[in-house]
Amino acid sequence: MPLLLDRRMLMAFGAAAALPLLAPLSAARAQTPALSPADAAFDALAAAWLEANLRLSPITATLWGDHRYDDRLDDLSPQGWAARRDSASAFLAQLSAFNTADLSRERQVDAAILRNSLAGEVWSHDTLQAHLWDPLIYQSSVGSALYGLVARDFAPLPTRLASATARMSGFPALLGQVRASLDPARTPKIHAETVAGQNAGLVSLVDLLLAEAGALAPEAQADLRAAAAVAKAAIAEHQAWIDTVLVSQAAGEWRLGADLYDAKLAFALDSPLSRTEIKAAAEQALAQVRAEMYDIARQVLAGAAVPPTPPKPTADQEQAAIAAALELVYADRATPETLIAVAQAKLDAAIAFVAANPIVTPPTEPVELVLTPEFQRGVAVAYCDPPGPLDRELPTFYKLSPIPEDWTPEQAESFLREYNNWTLEGLTVHEGTPGHYLQLAISNRHPSVLRSVLWSGSFVEGWACYAQDVMVEAGHRDGHPLYRLANLKFLLRVITNAILDIGVHVEGWDEAKAMHLMTHDAFQQEREAAGKWTRARVSSAQLPTYFVGWREHWSLRREAEAKAGAAFDMKAYHDTLLGYGSPPVRVSRQLMFDLPVG
Repeated sequence: MPLLLDRRMLMAFGAAAALPLLAPLSAARAQTPALSPADAAFDALAAAWLEANLRLSPITATLWGDHRYDDRLDDLSPQGWAARRDSASAFLAQLSAFNTADLSRERQVDAAILRNSLAGEVWSHDTLQAHLWDPLIYQSSVGSALYGLVARDFAPLPTRLASATARMSGFPALLGQVRASLDPARTPKIHAETVAGQNAGLVSLVDLLLAEAGALAPEAQADLRAAAAVAKAAIAEHQAWIDTVLVSQAAGEWRLGADLYDAKLAFALDSPLSRTEIKAAAEQALAQVRAEMYDIARQVLAGAAVPPTPPKPTADQEQAAIAAALELVYADRATPETLIAVAQAKLDAAIAFVAANPIVTPPTEPVELVLTPEFQRGVAVAYCDPPGPLDRELPTFYKLSPIPEDWTPEQAESFLREYNNWTLEGLTVHEGTPGHYLQLAISNRHPSVLRSVLWSGSFVEGWACYAQDVMVEAGHRDGHPLYRLANLKFLLRVITNAILDIGVHVEGWDEAKAMHLMTHDAFQQEREAAGKWTRARVSSAQLPTYFVGWREHWSLRREAEAKAGAAFDMKAYHDTLLGYGSPPVRVSRQLMFDLPVG
């Protein structure tokens, strides 16, 4: 499942010139002492880049934990996008002037990560141009403008409500900028339809703020209500534009094609792996995991008359046996009414298991299970929403979407079969602990704020998938074969994510072929597969990060085990690895084995 927001997606529209680092950021965390004048110069550049992003994207600043600009909004106009591009280009030029060989290893890592991010921003603006055709990138920013103020108690409620009042007053201009930036003729229909469903959810955020009006003095209450009325009117106007203009005129192509896809994938992974190599590895892994699932199916179906489970099955026999075994997994499931409570119990149990076993040192930062806000629903079932690195003591949110009220009983049943109690176990490990919550809480402590905000998607998503395997390995749920089977099915999803993304964006797959991969090869239920079909069309180059990162994490672990031999200590290994922050796994390997960084 995805992280709630890729922090790089929320990068501010930075200034063309470097800005001085102000006290709130510099005092937030002590950087590793500079070892040379080159280190000091790089620290100044990194600080200027961070400050530019914080100052020129107030929404990003709030999410990262700098609250100087909580009463302001971003510039989402075409001019704002151009400023972002020019800023990235300017900082990239300054960074290129550095001789990275003069930097300490920690700064070499940060310089490489920053270079990839800046180059990606320039490419995104000049070549991909998603700001002209993808309304979903705006939806995240607009919703986060309010959600970032109300979700976490980083300041007294009246202070946060005052900032929300100011931001809601700016919604007419903000949403007008969105309309001015988007070209409906270039917008894909699926993107327009998806944002049409999400935009209405913004009203629920306004109502959430209004429900807290009693914390304010009478005059401030009146201001809040007036601003809320302005915001609701602006949201309604924007919804009308989405419905009558954007959706009706949307005629863009959602498939990226090989050239755009390969370039975007390279920036997303920050890895030399090619699309062809990733697909070949995924297809091989798909066959291996299905074979392992068949072995478990033979075990749990032992003594049953049907289906047959011979030692060397045909393709049809393998399919039937795995499907029959999975029915045992699906039988243990929650109801729509108990789903959230079951997930909470599994989160509590996973936290207790990690604390009691030598897997990794658990964090002390809090985590809470909450319902996914309406404006974020419709793309994925679950999210992890960590606090920014400057608000790191605040809770991480494990967000789970409820079953939509307009679903038929058959659709709800399909969902609950997919997210049965055994699968919820793995999902909670993935989003909670020792997955995203644990890993990102530790990453947020890294001395380099830059590294905390520019995390590697393949490291983070790969770790969460790898963590699911580790819990099975460590005996979570007593190694129950149905837990192992459910985990392997989840792994099939990870593998087919990569194949699906390549297939739909480069190889021209239609819905039937995509659904066959998911429902037949990966045994996904119809509701899960239908949701993933939507996600594959509205996103690109993110779905492969799970498989690539999972594979890289296991490769690094096996290399560390081989080097350490009998002295290998899994907990010490994980603590060391997570202590690097969230750089690409290949960079973690360079740090772990004292290899040249690059």
